[in-house]
Amino acid sequence: MNYQFLVDTFFVALSGVPIALLVTVVALLVALPLGFLLALTRINKIPVIHHLAKIYVSFVRGTPIIIQIFIIYSSIPLILKMVFEKYHITYDIYKINPIWYAFIVFAFSTTAILIEVFRSALGTIEKGQLEAAHAVGLTTFQAYRRIIIPQALVVAMPNICTATVNLIKATSLGYAMSLPEITLKAKVAANVGYNYVEAYLDIFIVYLILCSTVEYLFKRYEQHLSKYKVANA
Repeated sequence: MNYQFLVDTFFVALSGVPIALLVTVVALLVALPLGFLLALTRINKIPVIHHLAKIYVSFVRGTPIIIQIFIIYSSIPLILKMVFEKYHITYDIYKINPIWYAFIVFAFSTTAILIEVFRSALGTIEKGQLEAAHAVGLTTFQAYRRIIIPQALVVAMPNICTATVNLIKATSLGYAMSLPEITLKAKVAANVGYNYVEAYLDIFIVYLILCSTVEYLFKRYEQHLSKYKVANA
């Protein structure tokens, strides 16, 4: 065991945390509202969209995320190339920063997960509350913003926390897209002296610290929401 390499590479792996967090935040910013809206389409059984959302969720659930990465990372450049050639756009698509592919892949995967999270959470809210809100003059948007969503968040927050932690861990697969995140940086450092055991140990420690911190923050926010739950009990 090369302890000096272990210490040095820990900070190398740590330097990949901003990229992992950036991908996580952007993916959540896309997935949270989109997942909520698609969950509503499933609950209200909106024609066509309801069935497409169901197929979408089944596809994501039934395929490993690494396969989704390979499919999206391989197919998007080909599609863009055909479009650019058709419209005579002169741009080298292979110069696109891989982080854009990471945004697409992880937002695509996380949205499907959050659809089911929100669908189950919204299912716990009595339909009579929406009707009561309409009766006192609130619009549907106001009813959801002031009454439905806060209550649904109380139920959904533990699952959103789990989805977020899983998303952070999934960013470790970004190395397949040459994304300079935690795993790739540590593995590149290990290539010189074949110190892979030390590198993987560093990756383990960095993700453990990162995910534990995120879980702690979510737990604090859950405590805040629990006060709201008690107030409305």
